[in-house]
Amino acid sequence: MKYEREIKTAFKISIPVMMGYGVLGFAFGLLLVSFDYPWYLAPIMSLFIYAGALQFVAINFFNAKAGFIDIAIASWFVNLRQSFYGLSLLKRFKNTGKLKAYLIFSLTDESYALLTTIKDNDQLKKRWYYFFLMAFNQSYWFLGSTLGAIVGSNIKFNTAGLEFSLTALFVVLCIEQYKSLKNSTPFVIGAISSLFALVFIPSDKMLIVSITISLLLLFFFKKRLNDE
Repeated sequence: MKYEREIKTAFKISIPVMMGYGVLGFAFGLLLVSFDYPWYLAPIMSLFIYAGALQFVAINFFNAKAGFIDIAIASWFVNLRQSFYGLSLLKRFKNTGKLKAYLIFSLTDESYALLTTIKDNDQLKKRWYYFFLMAFNQSYWFLGSTLGAIVGSNIKFNTAGLEFSLTALFVVLCIEQYKSLKNSTPFVIGAISSLFALVFIPSDKMLIVSITISLLLLFFFKKRLNDE
């Protein structure tokens, strides 16, 4: 089979995300239909939007009947962090050709964590390995959300607390990042920045402020980080 090695490696690497996205996607599907939206909206959103946190937030947009401008601004703030992710992957995605557009579209927190934690195998065709890894991750979310929406349309569930499942997965991936880096400074900076923003900044601006503070502190302590 063509690209068999890339497919097998990508699938093996993506298993942790499969375990998380299957559950998270299912939770999203349940939550969506609990607000009386049609089940098929879940696979449509997971195919064309594919942004876990934003899809959960989008449900609130729909309920509040928010305008397109409001949704666009809020979406930009929610996903702004991925602009910084993308900067660190410019070199890695440089020679991916026509696949680059999909790799950019499908970049999520979890996919970024995998790409920056797992060492590349020089025997793999990198661009196809990246493509299959991203495609596997999106397929897990797509299948999970679709199944959750279908099940939720036929069986009633108590969906209280389901929105926290995305946070739980990100905490697990953060722990894996720490085990890989063996450097606590970035995590301490992130925690301090988040706590500061949580206490002193309005909730609607907390995310962007905490990210900005974290970046400034990381640049300030760049030499120390490199030495460690």
